Amino acid sequence: MKSIEIKGQKRESVGKVSTKALRNAELVPCVIYGGGDTIHFSTQESNFKNLVYTSDAHTVTIVLESGEKIDAILQDIQFHPVSDAILHADFYQLNPDKAVSMEIPVRLYGRSRGVTNGGKLRQNLRKLTVKALPSNLPDEIKIDITNLRIGGKIYVEALKNDNYTFMHPDNAVVVAVRTSRVAVDDSDEDESEEAEGESSEGGEE
Repeated sequence: MKSIEIKGQKRESVGKVSTKALRNAELVPCVIYGGGDTIHFSTQESNFKNLVYTSDAHTVTIVLESGEKIDAILQDIQFHPVSDAILHADFYQLNPDKAVSMEIPVRLYGRSRGVTNGGKLRQNLRKLTVKALPSNLPDEIKIDITNLRIGGKIYVEALKNDNYTFMHPDNAVVVAVRTSRVAVDDSDEDESEEAEGESSEGGEE
């Protein structure tokens, strides 16, 4: 998985006065937990641009002024209700031997035969939460929808693999093709193709 580097400075004071001063200076108070001692630090709000305002999933390498580097994932973030400025961010430190949960974007590939026949594609889940060791976290969940017909659905169960575990019910629908007024019946297309194939073979004989 891709990683983004964020440079920060450790915070000696974590009180309300110190936090307000940081925000006035356009710095974001942050916390790293999960690795033993909780680490408080601050960083420029602009450092979150490629982490928060994107549909991609990333891990984070936090580089402190001492040179210490900490691999983590963004666990929680708080925004100002009016200005949308980042008020606070929580990071969870990664351990190579400990599984973590993370939201991963779902990417659809191909053109559904159901959509070609007039159906409407509906993606119910644009992100899926997976649990895995840090080295097994995927950049994306790829789904080929080429053979998805009208009325067809792809469930979480069909996406299972050995690298990570989905934190969703097996029967959760990720993507489906719904019928519409202009849709045509594609249920007998395979039968027609098979019949044409048999006819061709008979002619050759």
